Amino acid sequence: MTKMEKYKEAFKEALELEDSQLTDELAFDSIPEWDSVGHMRLMAAIEDAFDIMFETEDIMDFGSLGKGKEILKKYDVEL
Repeated sequence: MTKMEKYKEAFKEALELEDSQLTDELAFDSIPEWDSVGHMRLMAAIEDAFDIMFETEDIMDFGSLGKGKEILKKYDVEL
């Protein structure tokens, strides 16, 4: 499984999404599943997938699928 596949799988599992919903524009509160509880599930799923620990600032800034790709670079995860 590629890193991008792992990343998308975290979204699919944490937010119960389909592949067709996984675009860079997918954002916090843009769908009912990505509320504050869903956000924390997603952060945990991504941390587990890449064996990292997000800083609080990054959890708060992680507002979209696209932004998450940028944040992961900080943790040496190139998608």
